[in-house]
Amino acid sequence: MGNPIKWFSGNRHEQGRYTALLISIVCYLFISPFLQDFPGLRDLIYLFLTAIVISGVYSVSQKKRVALVAAGLAAPMFISIWVYQFTDIATMETVGNCFGILFLSFLSYLILRSVISAKEVSFDVICGAIVVYLFIGVIWGYVFNLIETMQPGSFSSSLENVRQGGESAFLYFSFVTLSTLGYGDITPISAPARSFAYLEALIGQIYLTVLVAALVGLRISQSLEKRK
Repeated sequence: MGNPIKWFSGNRHEQGRYTALLISIVCYLFISPFLQDFPGLRDLIYLFLTAIVISGVYSVSQKKRVALVAAGLAAPMFISIWVYQFTDIATMETVGNCFGILFLSFLSYLILRSVISAKEVSFDVICGAIVVYLFIGVIWGYVFNLIETMQPGSFSSSLENVRQGGESAFLYFSFVTLSTLGYGDITPISAPARSFAYLEALIGQIYLTVLVAALVGLRISQSLEKRK
């Protein structure tokens, strides 16, 4: 059995690059919903998003060119969400969602490539794998928000209007779909909404199946190598 100290050790930058990002996402997803009903605390939601942007760019900053591309996608997202916060201009929310999809998709690709190519199953590799899975849910939340914006009535909900629930309603629906829970309180009605809903469910199941198998295989290979 491998030494747990060695399992968590390594280059500090390499080992810690996904930890702050994971903490930021967890805060955004699990603390933000409790702040919706408190106007004085809503700014914290955007601070969590800002933390995701900053820690996300940092996590891929090993190569200058890659970091510049990530920053280029993050900047419009960052600006849009803060402008929307203070002006309530609907266009800014749409722009922020579009660049949010591009930015998080780019990060997901880079992090997933790093996880798959890892030679050891370290704590940071596991954090990276979790980050990508959570990113999938956030990305699809943005997609569902865009679909409803461009084609109102794409979703049926127990709310009079699903948009009354704001971004959190679409994030909730996204993660319920990703995990295939399917409570039924929000239902996709339009063709694009239905297509993206079942596509997300498929991706979520494939991701967990393939990635867990890959990490377990890598861990077994790592243990065998240490015994030699």
